[in-house]
Amino acid sequence: MSCKFRNSLARQPFLLVLSLVALFAASNASAATWCVNHAGTAGCKSSISAAVSAATAGDIINVAQGTYAEQVIITKPLSLIGDPFNPPVIDATGQFNGIFVNGMATAPLPGIANVTIYGFEIHNARFEGILIANASNVTILANHVLNNNKALVPSAAECPGIPAFETSEAMDCGEGIHLMATDHAFVARNLVEDNSGGILITDETGVSNSNLIQGNVVQNNGYACGITMAGHPPATSIIPSATISFGIMHNVISNNQSHNNGLLLPGAGAGVGIFAPGPGSTNTANVISGNELYDNGLPGVTMHNHGSAPAPAPGVNLNDNVIIGNHIYGNAADTADATTPGPTGINIYSTAPVTGLVISQNTFSDETVDIVFKAPAGTIDAHFNNFTPHSTGIDNLGSGVISATENWWNCAAGPSAKCSIATGTGITTSPWLPVQVDISLQ
Repeated sequence: MSCKFRNSLARQPFLLVLSLVALFAASNASAATWCVNHAGTAGCKSSISAAVSAATAGDIINVAQGTYAEQVIITKPLSLIGDPFNPPVIDATGQFNGIFVNGMATAPLPGIANVTIYGFEIHNARFEGILIANASNVTILANHVLNNNKALVPSAAECPGIPAFETSEAMDCGEGIHLMATDHAFVARNLVEDNSGGILITDETGVSNSNLIQGNVVQNNGYACGITMAGHPPATSIIPSATISFGIMHNVISNNQSHNNGLLLPGAGAGVGIFAPGPGSTNTANVISGNELYDNGLPGVTMHNHGSAPAPAPGVNLNDNVIIGNHIYGNAADTADATTPGPTGINIYSTAPVTGLVISQNTFSDETVDIVFKAPAGTIDAHFNNFTPHSTGIDNLGSGVISATENWWNCAAGPSAKCSIATGTGITTSPWLPVQVDISLQ
């Protein structure tokens, strides 16, 4: 971890979290403060799990520097506080997870709310570094989550022993940080690196909505995307009556750096992935804003649906997502059925119609093609983007319609071979911008 990143993620959030914890404690007269150190001295517990077990709802647990070999399972509202300058280390070697906020602990999935995890280093878990399931208002701030997903067998593309409620994990074993059936979580200023995948939002046991993923550095996760929102089949082991995915919606992925992900597996690893893989999948109305997405093993933003089916099968909803104000460069091509003509900034591939997608105010560079759209029908609004010089700015490989007016094609003459071009049918490019868009204030 560089000094620059450590300073940027720690100083202001440390003061912010202390203030928030103080306010929370003041609002809850029954809240207690616990401490943890290895020696168990000065009235402190010698393990984090022991303090969590002793705590009651609303309590604060301060953890001293040191290495704690354990899995921490949280089933009650509390604040787990370390220090990102001198982080306590959770070494989860041989354990399923480093920290598991388990809202599935009691039927019928009432969930858990108001948990804070701040200032830890978490590594070596078999599956996730941090797993949040059936939870609300969880804050994951200024942690270093690395070298998890140790159970992954890349040659077999599987994670032996992963719990049945985690469906369709395949090459990511749940990733470094995993939100499942979670709403209103705040995941910010974490460094997530060297896991199989970075940050994952799924919906096996309920809707995941209204989460904010902001200001994280997600890098060098070798087998999956940096940040992923993926519809998964329902966990019938938990909810036997479920038949289709619950849905992922209204999440914001903002001001993150996501780079060098998916490079250990050909055809893997977008900077941000949005996936509604089969009938009944819903991944809608999410916002991808202000991120820097570069040098990933798939396009910077990759949107896929592969399994739509005719009626009466349930439909697929990959509609109304917004990709705005990002800097996207140096990413790879997409592959298989979603193949793009070369290294690509944004790829939208769907076997079902896609509507209401907005792509605006993005700056592309070092890509062969900036935006690729392939769907049997649908509409995209792509405006105020800056395209890569001498590239294909937009390529429509399907039968949808793209409104692509008011873009900068790298010269005042608009789309042309000496600037950047538009290929395919159903694309409207005129009028275009005579100057480049300034997105520096995004």
